[in-house]
Amino acid sequence: MTVARAARAATADDPVWQLFERIGTFLHDQRLEPDPANFAFAWHLLHDSTGPLAKAVAALTDGGVRLTKRDIESLGVDSPASARSVREKADGLVARTQMQVEGFQDMVQAMHDETVGFGLDIARSADAIRRFGAGGEGAMFDELSRVTATMLERVHSAESRLENATREAVELRDKLEEARDNARRDPLTELPNRRAFEEAYAELSEKGVGICVAVCDVDHFKGVNDRFGHAVGDRVLKTIAETLRASCASHLVARYGGEEFAILFAATGLDAARSTLDNARATVAAKRYRLRETDAPLGEITFSAGLTLVAAGESLGTSVGRADRLLYAAKNDGRNCVHVA
Repeated sequence: MTVARAARAATADDPVWQLFERIGTFLHDQRLEPDPANFAFAWHLLHDSTGPLAKAVAALTDGGVRLTKRDIESLGVDSPASARSVREKADGLVARTQMQVEGFQDMVQAMHDETVGFGLDIARSADAIRRFGAGGEGAMFDELSRVTATMLERVHSAESRLENATREAVELRDKLEEARDNARRDPLTELPNRRAFEEAYAELSEKGVGICVAVCDVDHFKGVNDRFGHAVGDRVLKTIAETLRASCASHLVARYGGEEFAILFAATGLDAARSTLDNARATVAAKRYRLRETDAPLGEITFSAGLTLVAAGESLGTSVGRADRLLYAAKNDGRNCVHVA
């Protein structure tokens, strides 16, 4: 079948023939040669009569203005084969850009896990893109280089923010540690408080470590406060606390409340604990306390104590209760002594 016969065989209802006629009419009206480039342009235009190309042509030809060869070239439409090549190139660019984006996402995620060295990796990526871009398709690689440079700036900014956040987190952690320590420390004597003592007792009991518990109470402490005031009484408590801490250095000494101290002897037999505690008692009793303001003597300052060996699995209340009873027995026995059981 010849071309003429094929054209005649087409009917007015044939969409292909209708598009062919519309292309011919367009080329005739615009005084364009029916060459492959113009034909391809007309095909793209009329195949999608409401698309971006049609809108651009309508704007250019508004008022009866005809298209020129330069107009067609500026609109960027080539032959079908060329258009397919452009699409293939565009697809390749999209794929490579997608890879770059995914790479950036991976690097951003890695920055969350390990910030150190991340900016250097991005910088190396930027240099590689610039070197690769020098070999061809410069505009694309210039753009990728620009995007990478922008990303690098953002990474540096993010690193700075992460550094600040890390520093703030460290400061917050230190403050939390300080607050946790303060919650377990007596502010006057700086010894562990009752809460810290109870926690240590529970931990040692759970581990099955042998424990001895002592409860100490300053003798006639109310008289010190009444005669010299609470400020002097506080200084006395601090001095006794320092002596107990020094004498029982390898054990936990806590301020249990008021003028009362508790000592937790871990992995120590009753005899060794008694020797250590009695040495601390003698050291306190040997001191000569004087008023700081007038150098007047305060008189003898002593403490009494009850010391007991904790049975396996015995509760804190039971063992401390027994040590308390021993303490009061020491008080009744003349004070400034240690009772043991």
